Amino acid sequence: MIRKELIRRYFVFCISLLIIALGISIITRSDLGTSPITSVPYVASLNTSVSLGMYFFLFTIVLIILQLLLLGKEKIKEKKMELLMQFPVAFVLSVFTDLTMWLTTSLTLESYFLKVISLIIGCIILALGICLEVIADVTMISAEYTIQFATMRFKKDFGTIKIGFDVSLVIIAIICSLVMSGNIEGVREGTVITSLLTGPFVRIIMPRLFSLRNWLTGTTATTATSKNTNNTNLPLVITISREYGSGGAQFR
Repeated sequence: MIRKELIRRYFVFCISLLIIALGISIITRSDLGTSPITSVPYVASLNTSVSLGMYFFLFTIVLIILQLLLLGKEKIKEKKMELLMQFPVAFVLSVFTDLTMWLTTSLTLESYFLKVISLIIGCIILALGICLEVIADVTMISAEYTIQFATMRFKKDFGTIKIGFDVSLVIIAIICSLVMSGNIEGVREGTVITSLLTGPFVRIIMPRLFSLRNWLTGTTATTATSKNTNNTNLPLVITISREYGSGGAQFR
């Protein structure tokens, strides 16, 4: 039973990576900027012949090196599995990014209104992918691990570290763009909009995926109702954790 559940979780996680890549590609194709996490790789891809997916993989390696510095020698062994899992995840996400960028090649929009609509659709798709990643609960993408390890190291709030992380990436992307092309490319108002909209969309979508959680665990609505009936005096508490498999312990 546990093996079947684990297979289901990894299946959902792979689907989440494909959807995340599709969301990133649609956001990027809106031509209003890209998401903060892909801003540096995207700027680099605009000024060289190397693909966005390849730069994203190289960027992941940089993040893993940063994680090693954040963890220190004592905790590297403890987090060995989390560190190793990021390499195959980064490879798959990079391949999916290049694939979805190729599939959306024809998405060229002239109207600013249509670009904004495309950006919002991309944010919704990205939020869905993030929800599936959280529900699968087997591992995370490198950016999330970096934020988690920074939270552990500096003992700061997860949200505060994330904001600082995103802002830092955007600043680095702007500097890279100025150095490589002499002007700002790949970072626009869409980058800010993506940062502001993705979180709220995640909160809207997540509660609507209870049936998927039941499928992953092999439980049914009837079973859940029966358990709740036997404990009528107990309050219903729902938590979303990151404890399954090789994932971290960051609560969402």
